[in-house]
Amino acid sequence: MRIDKFLKLSRLVKRRTVAQEMVEVGAVRLNGRAIKPSAEIKAGDRIEVAFPRRVISADALTADEKELKRGVQAINIIEERRVNEDENPWA
Repeated sequence: MRIDKFLKLSRLVKRRTVAQEMVEVGAVRLNGRAIKPSAEIKAGDRIEVAFPRRVISADALTADEKELKRGVQAINIIEERRVNEDENPWA
């Protein structure tokens, strides 16, 4: 499944277009690397999402679209940390 669609279905991001924009500007990393919105995600991958005031690190539990639409838990949050708005979370 594409990372942008996964972010939307897992409810980390409310809209897929917002997820695409976040990936394009580098606010999302998959297994520690910068990616494109079309990057494929699978169960066991580590996702890091930088929001304006926090960074969430999580493991993907499933990448099956049917399970996600049924409401199966998609992620296991490993760490959530606060950052300043002007701080670069990847530095």
